[in-house]
Amino acid sequence: MARELVLAAIANGKHVVTANKALIAVHGNEIFAAAHEKGVIVAFEAAVAGGIPVIKSLREGLGANRIEWVAGIINGTGNYILTHMRDEGRAFDDVLAEAQALGYAEADPTFDVEGIDAAHKLTILASIAYGVPLQFEKAYTEGISRVTAQDVEQADNLGYVIKHLGISKRTEQGLELRVHPTLIPKERLLANVHGVKNAIAVMGDAVGPTLYYGAGAGAEPTASAVVADLLDVARDITTDHHYRVPYLAFSGISEDVSQLPIMPMEEITTAYYLRLLAVDRPGVLARVATILSEQGISIEALIQKEATEGELVPIILLTHRTLEKHMNEAIRQIESMADIAGPVTRIRVESLDEQE
Repeated sequence: MARELVLAAIANGKHVVTANKALIAVHGNEIFAAAHEKGVIVAFEAAVAGGIPVIKSLREGLGANRIEWVAGIINGTGNYILTHMRDEGRAFDDVLAEAQALGYAEADPTFDVEGIDAAHKLTILASIAYGVPLQFEKAYTEGISRVTAQDVEQADNLGYVIKHLGISKRTEQGLELRVHPTLIPKERLLANVHGVKNAIAVMGDAVGPTLYYGAGAGAEPTASAVVADLLDVARDITTDHHYRVPYLAFSGISEDVSQLPIMPMEEITTAYYLRLLAVDRPGVLARVATILSEQGISIEALIQKEATEGELVPIILLTHRTLEKHMNEAIRQIESMADIAGPVTRIRVESLDEQE
């Protein structure tokens, strides 16, 4: 319905201001083409990060930069849950119920906790950052519902915080577009964004790292962004249109930029946190290490707790960077071991420094 209403307004020569991130992420290419043909504005600052003017910053303020990566906490519900899991040692389901009671989470929280909402927003940011068409269907999306209080505690012991991040990077092979739980070092600014707040870090080749922080939802923050868009429309109406900024920061898609592919997740390179339960027998850890080594994966840190008789031993591993497909195969082999109980928990690790 939203798509039909917006296209009808454009067909009638009307400017459009929207906060609908799903509309832009899924149908934006069609909508912007129609708007360009009719010579009208489609403004959507409120569609990403509420009152934070990150779209204008990417599209205009950072226009002189080649964007290397974008990483953001762009869903307040997920950040609220992970914050309280860390600060209070509570389980996911418990904090989710509280978030629903407080109105931060919907009765059906799927879009928030499974990363779909964040993937909509990341799709928009990536399109602006890299000058490529909107490609929501190619975004990798993983939620936080399987993150446990134990994972949050172990991450803390290793010097990390778990955040639900939207990450997009430019690499020699193409563009990464992914949303998933992520371990990031405690000293990073994003690691210290708490509660329902949003924050987006952007790495530009000229300016270096920049951070955009604030309220990502709510009536007044969203209204702030909507009114800013209305002011842009009003200014456009009263001028000769010569200085209108293109919808996604590029007026046309050059052949070289548009050919940047969205990389499949198995071709992504990152580090990993692994948690597994093993029978307390000699040689189990050595076999796990051998499987990782055979896939070219080296271990950076290891935590193994003592077990009383008959108990399973929790083993925590932190690996160096490797291809996702190599980790997939290693996990498949580890889970097939008779002395490993249940599935292996895997959370990706990002340092988010200037070298990434």
